Amino acid sequence: MTTTPAAIQKRKTPTIGEALIFRGKTLLLQLNRRSRDLLSVKIKTFPRTADRKPQPVIANSKTPLWTETEPGERILLAGKIHNLRLAIRELDGLEIPAGEVFSFWKHIGRTTRLRGFVAGRELREGCIIPNIGGGLCQISNALYDAALQANFAIVERHAHTQVIPGSLAEQGRDATVFWNYVDLRFKSQNAFRIEAKLDGDNLTVVFKGEKPKSAKLHKIERTPVNDHSPNSCATCEQGDCNRMIKLPEDPNFGNTAFLVDEFSAEFDGYIQSSRTAKDSLFTPLDGKRFKKANYAWITDGFSSVNQSLYVTAIRSYRSRKLSAQGKARQLNLLSMYEKLAESYARKLKFDVLHVVVQQNLLPFLWKGGHLGGRTFDVLMTALPMSELQNRLDSAASIHPESTTLGDFRADKELLAAETDALKHARRIITPHTGIASLFPDNAELLGWKMPVVTTPERPQNSKPRIVFPTSTVGRKGCYEIREALSGMNITLVLLGPVVEDQEFWHGLDVEKGGGDWMDNADLVLLPALIEHKPQRLLRAAAAGIPVIASTACGVENVVGIESIDAGDAESLRRAIRRVIDVQEKSEPPCN
Repeated sequence: MTTTPAAIQKRKTPTIGEALIFRGKTLLLQLNRRSRDLLSVKIKTFPRTADRKPQPVIANSKTPLWTETEPGERILLAGKIHNLRLAIRELDGLEIPAGEVFSFWKHIGRTTRLRGFVAGRELREGCIIPNIGGGLCQISNALYDAALQANFAIVERHAHTQVIPGSLAEQGRDATVFWNYVDLRFKSQNAFRIEAKLDGDNLTVVFKGEKPKSAKLHKIERTPVNDHSPNSCATCEQGDCNRMIKLPEDPNFGNTAFLVDEFSAEFDGYIQSSRTAKDSLFTPLDGKRFKKANYAWITDGFSSVNQSLYVTAIRSYRSRKLSAQGKARQLNLLSMYEKLAESYARKLKFDVLHVVVQQNLLPFLWKGGHLGGRTFDVLMTALPMSELQNRLDSAASIHPESTTLGDFRADKELLAAETDALKHARRIITPHTGIASLFPDNAELLGWKMPVVTTPERPQNSKPRIVFPTSTVGRKGCYEIREALSGMNITLVLLGPVVEDQEFWHGLDVEKGGGDWMDNADLVLLPALIEHKPQRLLRAAAAGIPVIASTACGVENVVGIESIDAGDAESLRRAIRRVIDVQEKSEPPCN
C-alpha cells in the first residue's frame, strides 16, 4: 500500500499528546466495561468439545489471509495470521447453549506477549498500525458475517471507522474489536456450535446447529474518520508521525522449518538438497553429537537447530518398558508424537511461512492449528492411518483367527485430522512407491538409499533357505507365506518373534535367524499387507540376494526385487518356485 505526496498532505499527523489522551480514555472505558461485566450474569464462557456430533451448517464465512502484496506488509500479515491461530484455539468447537450470549473477548481473553501474541495489523484512527494481537478483526468480522447468515440476534457490534480493501467491511459485514470495551456479542434462540480453522490461504468460520427465524437487527452506520484510504505504518512515508516505526529487517523472515523425528537417509538427503541457510531444523536431539543413529540428521547449514531433549528422554524411557507389539505400545507412540509435535510448535516462530513435516507429527500439528496460514509438505513412509486401518480390517475379515490384525485402531478424531491435513498438503514426499500411488497429483517420489554391503558368496544349502525378515504378525504377510510354502522342501528363517499362535509355523522347517542371516540366504520374502521400513529388503537386494516383496512394501523401483500383489498367496508361490528352480539349475553338479 503506497501513499502519494498529495494524499499525505491531507492527513492530520497524530501527536504524542493525542496518543496519551487516547490511552487515558481507553483505560477508563476498559475499567468501566470490566466492572459492568463482573456484575453481569449473562456474559459467560462456554466449553469446547472434541466430540463433534454431525449437525447441519447454518452459516459459513470464508475470507483470504494474504490480502497485501507490498513486501513491507508481509511481516505484519504473518503476525496477524499467528494471532488468528491463537484465537482459533479458543473458539473452535465452542458449544453455545440456546439463548446465551456469546462474547468475543470473554473467550479470547487479553492479547499479551506472555500468551504468545505478536505484533499484527490494527486499524486505529485512520491508520493501520502494528499492535500486539493485531489482526483479530478478521475473525470478529467472520463471526459477525456468520451470525448474520444464521439469523442470530446481534447484542453488540461496532463498525470499523474505515474500509480496508478486501475485508468484509466492503460489504458492511464487519465488526471491530478492541480489548475489552469494543466487543462483539450475539445470541441464538437455538444451541449452536462454532467451528473455525485456517488453511494456507483462508480463514473459515462455520456455525452448525438449527437456524432460527429471522431476527430483527439494529443497523449500525459507519462513521468514517476521514475520506481517504487508511495508511499503514509499515509503508508510510510520513516520517514526523509519532506512530512511525521501523519494522525489524529479519533476514530469516519467510523461512522454512523442517520438523523431523526418526532418521531417514532418504529424507535427510532431500532436506540437504532443498534447505537454505535461513531455514531451521527441529529434531528430537542432535543424533550425531549424542551418537544416536535413530536421530542422525545432518544439522550443519541451518540458521538454527531446535531440540526437544525432555520429550525424547521421556519417550525413550516409556518405550523400554513396553512390549514390541500391541495396543499399549501404539497408544504410547501416538501420545509421544503429540508431545513432540507440541514441543516443536511452541518454538515455531510466527514468520515461518512454510513447513516440511514428518508424517507422524502431522495430525497433531494440524489439529492444534499450527499449520494454519502456512504451506506445508509431508515426509511420508507410512500409509495414511485411514488407509492402513482399512487394510487391516479387510485382512482381519479374511483371517479372523489372527491375534494381531485387529489389535489396535486410532480414534476417529485423529484419523480425520490426518486426512484433512493431507488434503491441504502442497506436496507428499516419499521414496515409497505404494504411498506415492495414493497421491498421483502431488507426490514427489524419491529414490531409496541403497546400503553398501558385502556381497556374500552364493550358498550351497542342502535345501533352499528362505528368510522372512520380520516378526510373525498378520500384517507382514505370514498367512500368505504359510500357504505358499505348504508342501515345499525348504527351511524358513525367521528374523523376529512369533507373535501369532506359537504353533503358527507347524509343519514347516523353521529356524531363528541372527545377525549373519544374509550369509546363507537363498531368497528373502516379505509379502506384507503393510510395510513402512523395507530396509532389510534393500540390504538383501544390494547384496544380490533375490527378493520377493508385495507392492505394499513400496520398493517396486528397486533392481533385484520382484513385486507381487499383497494378499495373493498363489502368485507368491509361483514367484518362489521360479527363483528356486533357477537356483537349482545354476548349481554345479555334484562330483
